[in-house]
Amino acid sequence: MQQSIRLSLSLTGAAALALASIPQVNAKPVEVAQGSAEDLGVMSINLKDIVKPQVGVQGQTQAAGTPNQAGLGGFLPLVVGKNSVFFADVLANANFADINNSSSIINTTVAGTTISTSSRLGYRWLNGDRSWMYGLNAGYDTRPMSTGPADTGIPVYASRTAFFQQAAVNAEAVSDKWRFNAYGLIPTGDTEQQLNTVYQGGSLDTYGLDAGYNITPALRASVGYYYQNGDLNTADGSGVLGRLAYAINNGLTVGTNLSYDNAFKSRFSADIKWRFNANGGPGKETPKSNAAVTALTSTPSNRDVRVHDLRPPSGWWLVSCGVTGMLDAGCVGTP
Repeated sequence: MQQSIRLSLSLTGAAALALASIPQVNAKPVEVAQGSAEDLGVMSINLKDIVKPQVGVQGQTQAAGTPNQAGLGGFLPLVVGKNSVFFADVLANANFADINNSSSIINTTVAGTTISTSSRLGYRWLNGDRSWMYGLNAGYDTRPMSTGPADTGIPVYASRTAFFQQAAVNAEAVSDKWRFNAYGLIPTGDTEQQLNTVYQGGSLDTYGLDAGYNITPALRASVGYYYQNGDLNTADGSGVLGRLAYAINNGLTVGTNLSYDNAFKSRFSADIKWRFNANGGPGKETPKSNAAVTALTSTPSNRDVRVHDLRPPSGWWLVSCGVTGMLDAGCVGTP
């Protein structure tokens, strides 16, 4: 556990240093300030001056059923109204092998490199005094998953790449101090697939609620509850998640997460995200804003397909040719 924490922190630090070394983009992010919307002059802001396309990179270390990954993302406002925005947000991530042969999905290690995708369509709006932002979004996520040996010491053969997918819904509310997020991740298609001769993997239904509080304008702490089920009912149960996130500047954020549930036990992870205004530049400086208005262009959260694996009940045979059932001629199997 300590080795995993040290490695996660070192990966986050290395990513932050790498981003810091990138030449500065000729774009100025929105300046977030404290105070009432009226005091800051937010009420007079034209949202078209604030809500611009955002592009950037993101990365995270493995967690409870999710992989090590890094990729690109973008936010695109489709319709900007007087007090609202209709938007699309897309991500593409390269998924990497598990660290030190320690499985992120319980038994079977994730191997190789695959590309996962996530897309969201959403609508966000401000209340009358622009002190709160509310939003709804929904979308579709995919995750091809290459597999390797088991970390249990059990020999496995015929490792393969599985393909999982899910629909997702999300509701959010953001103010100067508070951030609330409710979500549901609903697997679709073939939700349980053979990974090798011994283990089967299943994508998990996950439903959760997170509540965050801004300790300072740059530092946010949050706690969350989630319920997961799936994988022949072996992963069913509740979990808790704690998070600390620090905004190095208005576009670069690093975070640490600690979760616990009966299926995955304690899992620590770290993440980093950098987004900048794609339309920024000289003469295009954006006005001072508050947290609610800035949240109109924030990246929706909870985008990963979560996977858990298990060894099916005794009495069934898993065979190297990939069939679950009694042994077929020409196949090698283990009970």
